[in-house]
Amino acid sequence: MEGHKTFFNLIQELKIRNYSTKTIDSYVHYNSALLIFLDKEPRAVSCEDVKRYLSHISLSRSASTVSVACNAIIFYYKIVWQRPFALNIPRPKANKYLPVILSKQEVARMLVVTKNKKHYCIISLLYGTGLRVGELVRIKMRDFDFDRMLLRVFQGKGKKDRMVILPARLREVLLGQSRIKKAGDFLFTNGRGGRLTEATIQKIVAQAARQAQVAKKVHPHTLRHSFATHLLENGTDIRYIQELLGHAKLQTTQIYTHVANKNLQGIKSPLDFN
Repeated sequence: MEGHKTFFNLIQELKIRNYSTKTIDSYVHYNSALLIFLDKEPRAVSCEDVKRYLSHISLSRSASTVSVACNAIIFYYKIVWQRPFALNIPRPKANKYLPVILSKQEVARMLVVTKNKKHYCIISLLYGTGLRVGELVRIKMRDFDFDRMLLRVFQGKGKKDRMVILPARLREVLLGQSRIKKAGDFLFTNGRGGRLTEATIQKIVAQAARQAQVAKKVHPHTLRHSFATHLLENGTDIRYIQELLGHAKLQTTQIYTHVANKNLQGIKSPLDFN
């Protein structure tokens, strides 16, 4: 298929713009899926063809997935093929959901039931630093600054470095790891010496939530959401929270103002008026 040959150009354009490997794979996947669905070559694809494909996948995929597919297709036909119809493809409106937030008591219960020391440290760091799971599994011993109790997140989302705070409660256990590991070693490794996978971390967090009898659906990112919300409830300036989370836009961080308890606790329900 002619289109598959030109995916080389798509990959090249994405690499020039420093897109992540994950995004590159995603863009190639959705453009390949489009051509298979239409059974057409790229030069024969029209705006209506793209709309038909996006409408088709919207029946079984989330709005965010359709949005990624749309971005991938627009990029391919606008940048690689320089087709003007790409400008007329409507972008899907994303669904807006409030993040699931754990209470401080729920986080504490998860830690209490976690007896494995490595698992305890994983959950503690996710909640205590607000790291993304992909950032957590890539922590190396050289990234710690124990004098200032900071952790450097090397090339996080958006290919940006940032500094995050380290919980004082974890100082001794992390210092202990620094004494037995080399600077270039990963903090969390599997039995073969390689770094833990994101899937493994997800299982560890989900298991702790089940054992703690937390009714909410808990993922590693839930701990990140809880970190930000609890900081906001504790009076931390939202711009500092933005920096700690590595958000490019303050608007992204402001979602936590909708779930922070301090914004609601002063309001009295009319049922309690009398």
